[in-house]
Amino acid sequence: MKILKLHEHTHNEVIQKAVKVLQRGELVVYPTETVYGVGVDATNQKAVDALLQYKSRREGKPLSIAVANASMAAQYAQINQQASALYKQFLPGPMTVISKDLGKLADGVASEFNSIGIRIPDYPLVREIVRDLGTPITATSANASGKRRPYTIQHILDNLSEKQKSHISLIIDAGELPRREPSQVIDTTLSIPVSVRAGSGLLKSSNTMQLVSQSEQETMAIAGKIMLQHWNSVSTTGVLIGLEGELGAGKTIFTKGVAEFLKINETITSPTYSYIEEYPFQRHTTHGMLYHIDAWKLQSRDEVRRLRLAELLRPKTVVVIEWFSQVVDAMPAPTCIIEVREKDASTRVLKVTE
Repeated sequence: MKILKLHEHTHNEVIQKAVKVLQRGELVVYPTETVYGVGVDATNQKAVDALLQYKSRREGKPLSIAVANASMAAQYAQINQQASALYKQFLPGPMTVISKDLGKLADGVASEFNSIGIRIPDYPLVREIVRDLGTPITATSANASGKRRPYTIQHILDNLSEKQKSHISLIIDAGELPRREPSQVIDTTLSIPVSVRAGSGLLKSSNTMQLVSQSEQETMAIAGKIMLQHWNSVSTTGVLIGLEGELGAGKTIFTKGVAEFLKINETITSPTYSYIEEYPFQRHTTHGMLYHIDAWKLQSRDEVRRLRLAELLRPKTVVVIEWFSQVVDAMPAPTCIIEVREKDASTRVLKVTE
């Protein structure tokens, strides 16, 4: 592992050394306007595999990429009007824009939803490294998964095992970085831009958003993306999703999307007569239980207490309740409430409140 202190080397020297390391398929730790990142050539499969070993316990989370400019971004992702507007207004800057992936990156970079997060850092050194390399680099934070945000190189090294340290070939040390929030993450693959992570807060977001789904598959994909957004909470507190909507609106379809995200292969049906159906899941290294509840026929708090529904929410559980308003007074605060409304035979409007 070699450490280059920025104040001891010329700008061009640092760029040249970083590019050579990246061309060899090795890892570089680099500064950005938010935190220290760790980069490899995002088109090099062996390099990405090494990065995933370094990060450890990613639990299927996708990696973002850093590009030099919007033209490079368009080579690797489908930049729609939503994304293009964000690029023009906020980039370069602390924002990650999620777009449809074009399939040119190494496996493990894009998400399971065939989307990719793209950054154009407001840090000229990084953009020039990417420009000279000619391909995107990964733009994930340099800390090991679950560790403190890396504002100094020492923050990073203090929380790495010797094996993790062995993966790093070059560290570009710019000293202590300003204590800024990580980049805001905006998903432009849905009907409206959705803030997946608040981060720097360049784009103001509301606790309520309205999404339009044109098919059952799209409704299921929205459910999966909401689950991905709250995946860390599954292991720590559990996730409670309340569903509202008329009969046939698509509440059970949404639950099928949750189950698909959790890698559950069993057929999901509405538990109207049994009240509760439970499905064990294993997603990557996390084992848990999905509880699917239909509260339509529950008429009193006594019935709710007798079923002990509130006790179902605990670490490593996902609880999805249809007709949530029937039991809301007896349940903990939900992670989110989704109201599904039928617009026409194939179109659904989903109002998501968090």
